[in-house]
Amino acid sequence: MDATVLADALTRLRRAHGQLGGVISMIENAEDCERVLTQLAAVSKAIDRAGYKIISTGLQHCQAAAQRGEKPPISAERLEKLFLALS
Repeated sequence: MDATVLADALTRLRRAHGQLGGVISMIENAEDCERVLTQLAAVSKAIDRAGYKIISTGLQHCQAAAQRGEKPPISAERLEKLFLALS
């Protein structure tokens, strides 16, 4: 899949990257545990959502390929395994 198709996932990952840097700084500066964990939860959620977006995009590509009579780039079973690995 190309990056333009996954622009939303890339945006989420870039945001998570910045948030993670903030969490690291917070820990290094011995900031409040609750604030650190709140930010860490936000990073985790952003990463999870990016993963789900990638899986969703993969499903759409596979379905479109099947409708065109082409072999999908990845099997539905493999996508299911990847999806379950995120949960």
